[in-house]
Amino acid sequence: MKISVRAQNCTAEGAFEVLAKAKALEREKGIKVIHLEIGEPDFSTPAGIIDSCKKALDDGQTHYTPAAGIPELREAVAKYLSMHRGSDFEPQDILISTGGKLLIFATCMTFLEEGDEAIYPDPGYPPYRSAIRLAGGHPVPLPLLEEDDYRIDVERLSKLITPKTRLIILNSPQNPTGALFTREDLEKIAKVVRDSNAVIFSDEIYSHLIYGENNVHSSIASIPEMKERTVLMDGMSKTYAMTGWRLAYAAVPREFFTSMQKIINNTVSCTPTFVQYAGIEALLGDNPEVTMMKEKFCKRRSLMVNLVNQIPGFHAKEPQGAFYLFVNAKEILNKYLMTSKAFADHLLYQAGVACLGGSAFGDTGEGYIRFSYANSTPNIEEAMERIHQLVIRDFPL
Repeated sequence: MKISVRAQNCTAEGAFEVLAKAKALEREKGIKVIHLEIGEPDFSTPAGIIDSCKKALDDGQTHYTPAAGIPELREAVAKYLSMHRGSDFEPQDILISTGGKLLIFATCMTFLEEGDEAIYPDPGYPPYRSAIRLAGGHPVPLPLLEEDDYRIDVERLSKLITPKTRLIILNSPQNPTGALFTREDLEKIAKVVRDSNAVIFSDEIYSHLIYGENNVHSSIASIPEMKERTVLMDGMSKTYAMTGWRLAYAAVPREFFTSMQKIINNTVSCTPTFVQYAGIEALLGDNPEVTMMKEKFCKRRSLMVNLVNQIPGFHAKEPQGAFYLFVNAKEILNKYLMTSKAFADHLLYQAGVACLGGSAFGDTGEGYIRFSYANSTPNIEEAMERIHQLVIRDFPL
């Protein structure tokens, strides 16, 4: 029996692999592992959202819905995006999905033929590359460099675009670096993209998690002529601590909507009905926990940056969004001839701190370590102290 090349080329997301190893270590060795590997808020879903789901269940909302989602949620998403993205959206633009990964996959399946090229950020969210390959496309990495504050070098992007380029993936705020693209960045990108055959997939899942008074979220869909060629994706997982609910949405240009809807229809049929009703409450309800979570993430960010930069051989810039810190550990790794993955494994098994080697996010990520600060202040303090002592002991500079 033969396994397809596409399946063989599809890699598992590193965060879930490390999570499995960390759980096994806890179970088998009884070690207290501090989890800084997984991109998941450590808070419970706001009570009002949970209550709305319970009500939907009690009301019998347990049957199929249209593949694109229930009208009420599509209306809520359109209203929310129109308020926060600097452009007007209609309910018929909105496609509801069971999580963001399905929308990434559906976009790649819609626009990529065998051999078509898709440009994606490196370092970047690993499922981008996997989805491109599964769709038969050719992944083209766009390096994001620390010296550029991990923002896109438009000249570099322009050189990567060819007549075969059909898709360009953007992510801001960004996983794993926390970088935020400015309006000026996006206008420059738009100028280059307008002359190409490419559609933009704009992953804006961390749009609410932006820190600093002068930092704001900008969407490329709000730039003239770009809304018609942009699939804008957002969702509930990060902002509302709803990772397990698997609920996301996209604003899709009318020209492409039916094709993308067919992918949803032929994979999951539809998103669970009661979950969609919870999504309405998330977007339009009064959920004070959302503000509280963001405020705590902001404080944890400052704490982790301060503690990380006290560790010999570690250097990190303060991220502007999301809840990750991308740490430059090249001084240690180069001296001890270690890969970022091997170093992250050492931190797990010798210090009991789960994190990710930067190579999990692409070749440009080699030499870095990603920590999530979606964990409690005491746990962050303990994790950094464990790593600090381990580095002094095992990797003196």
